[in-house]
Amino acid sequence: MQNVADRFKPVRTFALFLLSCLLSCAFALAARAQPGSAASSIPTEALIQPEELVRIVQSGKSAKPLILQVGSNVLYAQAHIPGCEYAGAGSTESGRQQLRKRVDALPRNQLIVLYCGCCPWSHCPNVNPAYQELRAMGFTKVWVLYIASNFGTDWVDKGYPIAKGG
Repeated sequence: MQNVADRFKPVRTFALFLLSCLLSCAFALAARAQPGSAASSIPTEALIQPEELVRIVQSGKSAKPLILQVGSNVLYAQAHIPGCEYAGAGSTESGRQQLRKRVDALPRNQLIVLYCGCCPWSHCPNVNPAYQELRAMGFTKVWVLYIASNFGTDWVDKGYPIAKGG
């Protein structure tokens, strides 16, 4: 006999998926209202492509970058890059405060990779404020993972490694 929790697992999974879609739409709408989207504000030389980050993460070298997800905590819990940390939504003051607290004690030449993945790159409200915050703090090696569509399409669907929970 199937227990009650198992019977409702597909409903719970669908509800989380629906919630993440709604959050993505909300972030996209918020980004349209704010000037300076990620596409126009982050220099090309600060971008890293997903396949390049996968190679770095899987390389086995000891000097790996600090990878920080600066989008929705719900999306982070659903799937994120293994070894990365949730650092707060870059579009909110509380998220940027959480980010500052996380990196404050680090050397300013620490390699840091930021990513969000909530929505298409041109509408992302989170990566640019987080990037600008770190640069203002004096960090010199800040890269931003270029996610053209969203984390699901540009990372998960390509079979790149993920972790869940958080």
